[in-house]
Amino acid sequence: MKKIQLSSVEETKKIGYQIGKNVKSGTTIVLTGDLGTGKTTLTQGIGEGLGIKQLVKSPTYTIIREYDSGRIPLYHMDVYRLEGNVFDLGLDEYFESDGICIVEWGETILEDLPKDYIHLTLKRTYETDEQRELIISSNGDELLK
Repeated sequence: MKKIQLSSVEETKKIGYQIGKNVKSGTTIVLTGDLGTGKTTLTQGIGEGLGIKQLVKSPTYTIIREYDSGRIPLYHMDVYRLEGNVFDLGLDEYFESDGICIVEWGETILEDLPKDYIHLTLKRTYETDEQRELIISSNGDELLK
């Protein structure tokens, strides 16, 4: 596990950019944190690191947004309001693809996620409105090496 202190929205995007530049095809990222902690901002940075030119938006009401203009397709999911099995919705097909799956609120469907995934948690530090702590961990052997 690794902890990174982020002092601004720009730093959140910058660390996301670095993740996007280095992430491997087929990776699933579970993104957790309270409302307004920067999950979509971090995902926007990852998208920029992947070379995606269009604006990455929150998939809150659409469940999933697809971006395929970068070096690897990005599938950005929000499963907060998800009811039912992910297999009924076909999300497992995204997990089995060569794209990058970012799953906001993924802790709600842990039993349906792939065996290996990166877990990113954003927490407010309450020192300033923009400061966050990013906790990086993984489930599985090969990730984060």
